[in-house]
Amino acid sequence: MKVTVVGAGAVGATCADNIARAALCEELVLLDIKEGLAEGKSIDMMQTATLLGFDTKITGVTNDYSKTKGSSVVLITSGIPRKPGMTREELIGINAGIVKNVTQNILQYSPDAIIIIISNPMDTMTYLALTSSGLPKNRVIGMGGVLDSSRFKYYLSQAIPASPNDLKGVVIGGHGDTTMIPLTRLATYQGTPVSSYLSEAALKKVAADTMVGGATLTGLIGTSAWYAPGASGADLVKSIVRDEKRLMPCCVYLDGEYGQKDICLGVPVIIGKNGWEKIVDFNLNDDEKALFAKSADAVRNMNSVLKTL
Repeated sequence: MKVTVVGAGAVGATCADNIARAALCEELVLLDIKEGLAEGKSIDMMQTATLLGFDTKITGVTNDYSKTKGSSVVLITSGIPRKPGMTREELIGINAGIVKNVTQNILQYSPDAIIIIISNPMDTMTYLALTSSGLPKNRVIGMGGVLDSSRFKYYLSQAIPASPNDLKGVVIGGHGDTTMIPLTRLATYQGTPVSSYLSEAALKKVAADTMVGGATLTGLIGTSAWYAPGASGADLVKSIVRDEKRLMPCCVYLDGEYGQKDICLGVPVIIGKNGWEKIVDFNLNDDEKALFAKSADAVRNMNSVLKTL
């Protein structure tokens, strides 16, 4: 199996590194527009193969999409990262052109590929990739919910305290500081509600910290995070290539589900060899439905910018 990662920056390279370490494919192509960047990082990664014990062949290329031919899964990480004080929405004008061009080039050589969008603003970029490509909706997936849920479980683990691996928690809605919805009501610690361990005030703080999780890191390190986003992309690839049928919160196209149409938004889905295979209804309560509708309105407002480009 062949996997391509477009964008050899911090997120893309970390994603490729995680994929290779987990032996998720026989061949991995890392592509970037900057001369020598993908080649250099791929050689660096390949020089860890005997140290880490993987056999994946990693090839770096500069803007040569013919080398991506026959890819089963393609992750698009390309675009400019957020800077301190910059919102994901401000990235639309620049990153829309990049994502659309990359999607078209990829499909020229890999028409059957499943596309995973990591570029921000992710909900809008996922919608753009789907509508501009004409692909079946199940083959375009936005990664955001996987990352946001991982951050949610981290903040829960800090508050309880507990191992993050003993926690279950899902974030739905948009992948934005004001649009994501950490479902505190449904979060559990070894099968028991986290509300048994945390006060309402503590849960609200966990939710608030989760929502600004990306912005917090951007402020601390001066650019977008890369370890968790890269690992999140690789985790999605794992469920696809191994046909694991895992329930993962992802940005997908809604056609009436959760009361929304003609929009890509984060909801729980089953991920397998065909991409996203089923949307799971979490039976939201009235408050959660209201938040989801508000999130959808905000994402639609972002999507409307695409019409002006």
